[in-house]
Amino acid sequence: MKRGIAALCSAAAFVLAGCQPSPPPPAFRATDITGAAFARDFRLTDHHGQVRTLADFRGKVVAVFFGYTHCPDVCPTTLSDFAAALQQLGPQAERVQVIFVTVDPERDTPDLLKAFVPAFNPSFLGMYSDPATLRLLAKEYKVVYQKTSVKAADDYLIDHSAGTYVYDQKGNLRLLMPYGSSPEAIAQDLKTLLSAP
Repeated sequence: MKRGIAALCSAAAFVLAGCQPSPPPPAFRATDITGAAFARDFRLTDHHGQVRTLADFRGKVVAVFFGYTHCPDVCPTTLSDFAAALQQLGPQAERVQVIFVTVDPERDTPDLLKAFVPAFNPSFLGMYSDPATLRLLAKEYKVVYQKTSVKAADDYLIDHSAGTYVYDQKGNLRLLMPYGSSPEAIAQDLKTLLSAP
């Protein structure tokens, strides 16, 4: 009789364990775009002259932002915010890679990118391509950019998309971080992705 009760209790416990709800998905401050069928990969040259793809950064959380070095506000603000967020991460910052892709290959030479991008954080990478490749990449990433306030061949501004794409450590696209996200919000989302198995 005791064995029967014990078996019944064990079976009940097993059934109850099977009914436990699965853990809730992580709560992000940015827009969760997990599973989106765009922004799948890139092939760009970094400011050291090395050709890079997303696979090169497997094991790191990767943030990809499109901008240009002559940008008066959005680009330096975004890079500053990510630099401040990485400071909040402490040693975990080594597992995050921030990538700045120029939408102004006519003016943003490798030397200029090398001087501009790492000034915000030495680990940040500036990347570039030729104009034709950039157009294809922008289409893949749903990024728009256009010259405006053109005063001369080398004197103009560029209107461009201002969000940042964030990938998890397995190379999966997870977040679209809007312009103006605070360093605290950025750091929180990066920590959430870094803590994922």
